[in-house]
Amino acid sequence: MRVHPFFETIEFRICDCPMLVDETIAFTALFQALCAKLYKLRAQNMKFINYSRALINENKWRAARYGIDGKMIDFGKEMEVNTRSLILELLDFVDDVVDELGSRDDLQYVHNILEHGTGADRQLAIYQQNNNFADVVDYITSQTLKGL
Repeated sequence: MRVHPFFETIEFRICDCPMLVDETIAFTALFQALCAKLYKLRAQNMKFINYSRALINENKWRAARYGIDGKMIDFGKEMEVNTRSLILELLDFVDDVVDELGSRDDLQYVHNILEHGTGADRQLAIYQQNNNFADVVDYITSQTLKGL
């Protein structure tokens, strides 16, 4: 998430395209809550720590490579931490704004993702069953329409 360099908007670089509508809604609710929380802190004159792009890129690489089962660097603690733990910390961080936004139920789906895995996890599991990419494509197609 970043401020757009030319327009007065915020740009979101979403994680791998979620396959389920419920996942998309959960991510949207999380991003909305994060924006609201950061705005609230800024309005209270709180300052933010800026980390080097190299450190941020390291965590981006780890997220892309290992998903939610990997570890990322917690810059405040200066150590590796389970990504799942960091996700739970993020949910705690935004908790005080979600009721005002009306998104608590939508954010609860993040716990479902943590429990059952991501769309990428499910796609890998389908591929490992038969080593067949066509099965993965069929699965993605079926999941995209699920819940609509």
